[in-house]
Amino acid sequence: MEFGVGSIVEGKVTGITKFGAFVALPEGKSGLVHISEIAYTYVNDVKDHLKEGQEVKVKVIGIDENGRINLSIKKAMDPPPRPAGQGRPMGRPASHNGGGMGFRGKPAPAEPTSFEDRLKQFMAASDSKLSELRQAERRSSRRGGRK
Repeated sequence: MEFGVGSIVEGKVTGITKFGAFVALPEGKSGLVHISEIAYTYVNDVKDHLKEGQEVKVKVIGIDENGRINLSIKKAMDPPPRPAGQGRPMGRPASHNGGGMGFRGKPAPAEPTSFEDRLKQFMAASDSKLSELRQAERRSSRRGGRK
């Protein structure tokens, strides 16, 4: 059986680390389920969710240039239904529409779900703000406003 990105296969947990779990796959291959791909809820300790020898259904979410296989348990199952009242992220009131720009027919961009996605978004915003501050600083120093 040949499997690639997007395949859902059965595997057995062979090892647990603080950052994830190794899973034996068909054809003698193995892959890693990162801690962020174990459950839709926050995972503090992998051992709270998985045990060595446990059979799991996993989705292949990536194969890098070295042939390492990245797996996800949570993407191999349906997401849990959202509880009522959880429709707006960060507890924003329904009247908040993104700075008063009005509705333009486009849905709001999806909020990042994983820590890595949130970190990337934060770093991009931070870099942008730092760049703007540096440019403003350069402009004001060119004017010769020192006394």
